[in-house]
Amino acid sequence: MFLARKLGMPGDEELAIGAVATGGVRVLNQDLIDYLRVPKELVDQITAREQRELERRERLYREGRHAVSVRDRTVVLVDDGLATGASMLAASKALRPQGAARIIVAVPVAARQTCDDFRKEVDAVVCAATPHPFGAVGIWYEDFAQITDDEVRNYLEMAVHIPKAKLAGHV
Repeated sequence: MFLARKLGMPGDEELAIGAVATGGVRVLNQDLIDYLRVPKELVDQITAREQRELERRERLYREGRHAVSVRDRTVVLVDDGLATGASMLAASKALRPQGAARIIVAVPVAARQTCDDFRKEVDAVVCAATPHPFGAVGIWYEDFAQITDDEVRNYLEMAVHIPKAKLAGHV
């Protein structure tokens, strides 16, 4: 499990002005921040809030378990979609220094340009659909409701009990 949090623009939370990821990595879309004239103090406040939420979720979801080493492993980063790609970029930048052998980004829907841009950042990109015009990730879902902490914990618990032999056949 590896977490990243979008730094949403106040009043338009789906618009990412940046992101934070496990390990203290922060990525900012400085061009957008400058264009929207977002004060540095506000960016820092949003960063602090999202960092606290990321840390809260890590404690809750890990339940005392340590992070698995990614050194010399292939890591598949999955998200519900890529608009600006800020969260995914923060995640990939946090994993590189940890020695991941390969980083693969996999999403069901993405902005075509964002998908193309990621091909320069990671080893492989799988974007199932790149509709144009793109808009926001949520418009491509019938139900875009966020899942609860309990649902995440249940999925992680189920994953712990999947036999390694079964996983090896699907990777």
